[in-house]
Amino acid sequence: MTSTKPNDRKIGGYRREVDFQKLGPALVIASSLVLAIRTARWSPTHSDGLANMEWEKEVEHSVRIAKIVLSHLTARSPDLFQMKDVAWYVATDDEVPK
Repeated sequence: MTSTKPNDRKIGGYRREVDFQKLGPALVIASSLVLAIRTARWSPTHSDGLANMEWEKEVEHSVRIAKIVLSHLTARSPDLFQMKDVAWYVATDDEVPK
């Protein structure tokens, strides 16, 4: 349980974490590259706003591949990504369970 009083919380230090909010553009770019590579040899088609199920499946698969790769990279090589300092707090006597 954390204290709601602003002065009761004491910062014990900081830890470095991957800034996941900044990974959105990386995911879009990565999934777009996967999609482009996988569909490069498809014949060009034109649709009048109708959904193509094969295309939808390919987009979903490309996003899934990009997520797996980014997840693997953030877990194994977090230094590749922008980092942020996240504070961790020291428990006070009021917060320790009795």
